[in-house]
Amino acid sequence: MSTEGILVMTRSAPYGSSAARDALDVALTCSVFEQPVTLLFLDDGVFQLLKGQSPSVIGQKNLNAVQQSLPLYDIKRLCVSTSSLEQRGLRQDELILPVELVDDAALPALLAQHRHVLSI
Repeated sequence: MSTEGILVMTRSAPYGSSAARDALDVALTCSVFEQPVTLLFLDDGVFQLLKGQSPSVIGQKNLNAVQQSLPLYDIKRLCVSTSSLEQRGLRQDELILPVELVDDAALPALLAQHRHVLSI
């Protein structure tokens, strides 16, 4: 199996810590250096992609604006854990960007496809 670039796994809710923003910053930085990047949203990380967020109420910046710029940085492969969506009662059509759904059985193969795996 050939390996490609970097997989950035993000598991944190979009607000309450800097982890979600840090994962986006790492992905954007890697892409600037022309490294192929895949983002994988797991666990509470799937909340990062929800449409209609209003974090200004809690004094935070909306991550959706940065996420919508991902294709401009050639970050086109966004993967989401199917079980993480299901466990949180979410549907794919509630997400702000098109994503590739990945079931639990396919996760090891996705990790193996990448030269580097970062969990943030």
